Amino acid sequence: MLKNLAIAGVTGAVGQEFLEILEQRDFPFKSIKMLASSRSAGKKITFKGVEYTVEEMTENSFNDVDIALFSAGGGRSKQFAPAAVKAGAIVVDNSSAFRMDPEVPLVVPEVNPEAIAENKGIIANPNCSTIIANVPVWPLHKANPVKRMIVSTYQAVSGAGQAGMTELFDQTRDVLAGKEAVCEKFQYQIAFNLFSHDSKIGPNGYNEEEMKMVNETRKIFNCQDIAITCTCVRVPVPRAHCESIALEFTEPITPDEVRQLLSGAAGVSVIDDRQNNRFPMPIDATGKDDVFVGRIREDESVPAHRGINLWVVGDQIRKGAALNAVQIAEKLL
Repeated sequence: MLKNLAIAGVTGAVGQEFLEILEQRDFPFKSIKMLASSRSAGKKITFKGVEYTVEEMTENSFNDVDIALFSAGGGRSKQFAPAAVKAGAIVVDNSSAFRMDPEVPLVVPEVNPEAIAENKGIIANPNCSTIIANVPVWPLHKANPVKRMIVSTYQAVSGAGQAGMTELFDQTRDVLAGKEAVCEKFQYQIAFNLFSHDSKIGPNGYNEEEMKMVNETRKIFNCQDIAITCTCVRVPVPRAHCESIALEFTEPITPDEVRQLLSGAAGVSVIDDRQNNRFPMPIDATGKDDVFVGRIREDESVPAHRGINLWVVGDQIRKGAALNAVQIAEKLL
């Protein structure tokens, strides 16, 4: 049966990616509502050859809506998602508002699609860095349980939305012209620079992004015993996050076994050409559905051949956000 859709936050970077992916994947729908803040109300958006007018999102926006894709920020999700559920919609929410709610499934379709059926009206999309790590680590964890993950991220400015990408481009032009970089979205200059991820530091010294990866991975894998530690860094790349992941397994495992497992894994592409020093780069992943994996090698610091190091790259806006949500919506069909 065809569904009535709503896109909440349609004018943002992820909202626009929602539309592109829905069109590319020919998602079946009967009607679609374009929703955003009052600032964007009245704007025109063309989707699949039809012009739509953006409406201001209110608690009354979800009558007759079956599936609502939200990427409007945590505060607006908390404000409007319950109203959407009350009106009969299932919400797939891209914010952090509901991710750790025990009543809300947190889903990566390649990992735990069965959790979708447990929804009570809201399904949470994980953090982008979590998704990009989980897609390749999960098939390895299934074959040989992971005891410990050490993750260092190199996160593109797209994680801060269109404003983050605009700031990178503007600052780059200014610095190259000999002008001072103007910082608005980020606290520090991002052009020709990098800095610790721009999220709040907690009392344990970890920032929110790092703790999201820890807590969300344990929930998605349904495994609280995995020891996980993360360091998240913002780098001057427009799209596609990179991650260095060191894994300690329960049993011995070889790089060749890892390559074989990943070569057949859903949503994973392997680029691991040692001879030519050719491994995944952000430009490989930008605009692509898959998460790319390379630098597959034994971690010689882990005893008994139980350690593997990976280099992982994924498009933050696509698989790290919009595509994951659309894949969930496809499962709801």
